Amino acid sequence: MAILDKHKILETNATLLLVCSFLVVTIGGLVQIAPLFWLENTIEEVEGMRPYTPLEMAGREVYIREGCYVCHSQMIRPMRDEVERYGHYSLAAESMYDHPFQWGSKRTGPDLARVGGRYSDEWHVDHLRNPQSVVPESVMPKYGFLERTMLDGKYIGDIMATNAILGVPYTDEMVEAAQADFMAQADPDSDYDGLMERYGEDINVRNFDGQPGVSEADALIAYLQMLGTLVDFSTFTPDASR
Repeated sequence: MAILDKHKILETNATLLLVCSFLVVTIGGLVQIAPLFWLENTIEEVEGMRPYTPLEMAGREVYIREGCYVCHSQMIRPMRDEVERYGHYSLAAESMYDHPFQWGSKRTGPDLARVGGRYSDEWHVDHLRNPQSVVPESVMPKYGFLERTMLDGKYIGDIMATNAILGVPYTDEMVEAAQADFMAQADPDSDYDGLMERYGEDINVRNFDGQPGVSEADALIAYLQMLGTLVDFSTFTPDASR
């Protein structure tokens, strides 16, 4: 009875309840956050990770602008049903260059963390034009207008420079060559050796939407086709010390 009486005092005194709630949340937060200040790096370094190319970055901007994150998460949890459906669980390092990151739990559509290379470019074009033509039960709206909206990459260097301020390792050379690299990745007949030198050999270079010029569809598909492809999970071994 004594315990119940004390609990009643807490429940009936709004100020006391507020103070006790604040103390509980503060202690819980400190237990979770404080240890991070004593870690040299809270994100495990993983081989293969690189910053987005200019075209991929432009595609990511389209992805965010159109609210794709509202229906698609990019966060596979380490549970059997998720791993069997989507692939290896997501690593923090895979989002280390995302500002903002695209995690989440809302899945009106499937998780896209491992969508890269799972479907052909043609499939993505058809899916953007008319989602129900390839997934009859889909409630996704049509995005055919992305093919008709052309890009010239004029400001992509500015976006990259802003990300560099936030810690993304874009060099001055990458920023200066941003527009040229942007155009080169969507044109397999271009001289894209510089693009490869700056970002690595594992870059998708092709006309993603199959149409002349560089469209928002090109950029978005380039972004989708690289998601989850940078880390070689056949050789990846988690750092047990973390």
